[in-house]
Amino acid sequence: MKKFTKLASVMMLGLMATGSVLAKDTIALAISTLDNPFFVTLKEGAESKAKELGYDLIVLDSRNDPAKELANVEDVTVRGAKVLLINPTDSQAVGNAVKIANKKHIPVITLDRNASEGEVVSHIASDNVLGGKLAGDFIAEKLGKNAKVIQLEGIPGASAARERGEGFQQAVKAHNFDVLASQPADFDRTKGLNVMENLLTSKPDVKAVFAQNDEMALGALRATMAANKKDILIVGFDGTDEGLQAVKRGKLGATIAQQPALIGQYGIEAADKVLKGEKVEASIPVPLKVVTK
Repeated sequence: MKKFTKLASVMMLGLMATGSVLAKDTIALAISTLDNPFFVTLKEGAESKAKELGYDLIVLDSRNDPAKELANVEDVTVRGAKVLLINPTDSQAVGNAVKIANKKHIPVITLDRNASEGEVVSHIASDNVLGGKLAGDFIAEKLGKNAKVIQLEGIPGASAARERGEGFQQAVKAHNFDVLASQPADFDRTKGLNVMENLLTSKPDVKAVFAQNDEMALGALRATMAANKKDILIVGFDGTDEGLQAVKRGKLGATIAQQPALIGQYGIEAADKVLKGEKVEASIPVPLKVVTK
């Protein structure tokens, strides 16, 4: 009888331990796209911090499609997520997804790009306006005033694209740049390559390029190399591994390093505070740095 009681106690303890694992709070992370190394690094930062703090993390790829994003959010509300971290595909379109989470009383935290509609507990991002201005100031430092420049823009409607463009425009005015063209390439390397190829044909006297992310900068770099225009100064934004390596090799002039792993980590830390009923700042900045070598 004593042996049976002891065995039953051990089984109960095992079930309790299993139950505690199953009851572990789940955080959802909806990423705009995992085809972009920047967001892969953001995801990895979130995964590392979630593991450290003892949370289950569901990661879903929206593939730069607002409809897929909406379906992902609907999915995680059914799967019992307690907090939603979302990196929007589009700041305006994401409003419907945020509102679905609001109706389910799931707190929402936006990462890198904000949401124009719906209730958001906190927004975690770098100062994109400052970053755009820093990029322009670097170009002015290297080429002086009146430089002939091209801007490759991100996804139209994304807050990061709008804010980086706003900051760069401040530098344009301050340094009297001659902006030969400013066209979207959707934060995509291949599109950056194609847009830059066309612009090199129509704007052959360009001296500098500001690409609103490193992927487009690397695409633009490939276009300039193919056209044998190696003297064009290219500045990216994000500080991805490939972007940083290109700067180190002297291929890119600079990148505005955004530290995506920190964005992911800060997101989990904010979710942890929300779940504990602690106060979370409405806006949490992530430090920027200009990397030139």
